[in-house]
Amino acid sequence: MSDSALNLKSRVQKQQKKKIRKIRFYHSFLTIMLIVCVLQISYSALLNLAKIVVYQTKIVKAQELKHQAETRNHDLKNEIQNFSSMYKVESIARNNLKMAAKDEVLIIINQSDDDLQETSQVPSNGFVRFLETFASKFNRDIVIDKTID
Repeated sequence: MSDSALNLKSRVQKQQKKKIRKIRFYHSFLTIMLIVCVLQISYSALLNLAKIVVYQTKIVKAQELKHQAETRNHDLKNEIQNFSSMYKVESIARNNLKMAAKDEVLIIINQSDDDLQETSQVPSNGFVRFLETFASKFNRDIVIDKTID
């Protein structure tokens, strides 16, 4: 064989090796990209599962809160119906809020410190104002002792 034929053969082999290297690099690059994509998809799937679990627990808690609110609402409606008579409002005012009518005298007995911790707090001013306006509709005067000894 001549020199030109060997030269041509070596050039062709070099070109084929270059093409093979390019193809191998291309395949390697695509394989790495595929692995990165698979990892990203699996990571996203795990995050979505975690979010589903979190949202399901939030839904359960919200349903429990809704149920508690509905029962509390039902209880409050029953209490409103129970407070409809003046006698019941007067008994609550006398016993719980330490109120007296116009012709009555209110006597408060001091309690020890241990007993004070067990008693309930004085209601907010809004509730006291409500009772005052409610009683004023029936032409009654209310005496409120707001201090606890």
